[in-house]
This record gives sequence, C-alpha cells and structure tokens, in this order.
Amino acid sequence: MSSPPLLCLFLSLIVVFAGTVSPARASDELERGGGGGGKQREFDYFALALQWPGTFCQRTRHCCANNGCCRGSNSPGIFTIHGLWPDYNDGTWPSCCTKSHFDPKEISTLNEALEKYWPSLSCGSPSSCSGGKGTFWGHEWEKHGTCSSPVFHNEYDYFLTTLNVYFKYNVTSVLNDAGYVPSNTEKYPLGGIISAIENAFHISPQIVCSKGAIEELRLCFYKDFKPRDCAIGADAKIDMVTKKASCPKYVSLPETVSIGRDGLQSWESNDAAL
Repeated sequence: MSSPPLLCLFLSLIVVFAGTVSPARASDELERGGGGGGKQREFDYFALALQWPGTFCQRTRHCCANNGCCRGSNSPGIFTIHGLWPDYNDGTWPSCCTKSHFDPKEISTLNEALEKYWPSLSCGSPSSCSGGKGTFWGHEWEKHGTCSSPVFHNEYDYFLTTLNVYFKYNVTSVLNDAGYVPSNTEKYPLGGIISAIENAFHISPQIVCSKGAIEELRLCFYKDFKPRDCAIGADAKIDMVTKKASCPKYVSLPETVSIGRDGLQSWESNDAAL
C-alpha cells in the first residue's frame, strides 16, 4: 500500500528545501502580461495565488473531464492553487523566461495531489509560451516556473514545493476557524478576512473579487519562503486590499455548485448572494 500523499510530500520537502531553495493580477491569471522570452532580470518574491472554486465555477457553462468544477460532489470546496508566480517589487513580473517545455512525466508522482489541490477550473486549453495550446500545469510551469531560477531549476521541485507551501499556509482552515465558511447567503467583512490571515501568518494578503465574491487570495513570500506582505508601502497596501476596487466591504464565499460531467450546467448565478 502506498504512503499517504501528504506524508510523502512533506518528507520530500526536506530534500527540496535543502537542495534547491536559495537561503537568502487581473482576476484571471491567464491575462497577466509581463515579459515574453529573452533575458529577464531575476524576480524579487513569490506570490502564491489561490482560487476560490465556488466563485470561479459559477462561470462554467459546459463540462469536461479535466475541469475540476465538473466533479459533482467531489468538486473542490477549498481554496485551490492557481499558481506560484515570481514577481517584481514594482508590480510587474517576468514570464516565459526559458524555452523549457512542460513534460508531464516529470511530475507524474505528484498527479494525485495536483488533481486535488491544483486542478484546472476550466475546459479551455491555455496558451503555452511557444504559442500553442497546452495544459493548465504546463502553462503555469512554462510561463511562471521557468522564471523562478535560481530557486528552482526543474518542474518537480517547483510543483512539489508549491504544494508544501500551500499545505503549510492553509488559508481555508484559517478562515473556517474564524467563522468564514462557504455560504450562498452570508456576506463577511473583508477586513475580518484580512485580519484572520494577518493573525495567522503575520502577513497581509492580496484579495481579488468578482461580483462581490472572493475569487482569488494571494500570499507572498521571500525567495526562502519566509512570508512577507504582498505590497510595499502604505499606498500600495491600501491598493492591495481593494485590488482594482474589485472587493466591497462585505464579500461572499459562495458554495461550490455540484456540476456533473455528463451535461450542460443548468443553474444560474445567485446574484443576490453576491
């Protein structure tokens, strides 16, 4: 019988951090720009972007096998990983830093954990850095992972470490413990959600909303994965909390609607809850 995935991942983390880690923002990430190929300067920090499926999946209008929103009762009801993004302190970011093509075989031993905690929430095929279409994981590696040198030099370490940072900084658990649970009727104070994160991790997050519902929450880290605020300076911090004025003072965490794979989605968004 194989070892529990979480145990294996945490044991492997010791190797990753010892061997590869240097001691030392539109709501849809696919729209993020940045550089494209060529030599780009080394990044300043990491942003761990987490998606709230209950908000994201409301846009699902048809189902497919690779869409995490289409797993019926097994659809995710927790924050899932969108990506680990190398960013610059000036608000820009590098992208597509090398010509390294994604090889799914390199992370095959992580598939079970990735499917559960880093699923695609779309049926579309995101573009690759070479201009073609690829997988969600491939997009994240080619666009962002290739820019994470000198911390990471290969796919496996990039995905494994992202999973372990996600487990260590369990946003869903922190919010649930503070009383912020999935609901299609409740609205929660944005300041309270931010305070819960700050009290737990001693950093200020970045939050992105869609129609009054939290869609994405980002935690930021130095290159050695010690936590840091996602903004520099007071003005930037205010802008961070109200990213593009997308979040009102009271926000919702909608429940994930059960959508099966064998047909079109038949429900409509509950605007009253948003």
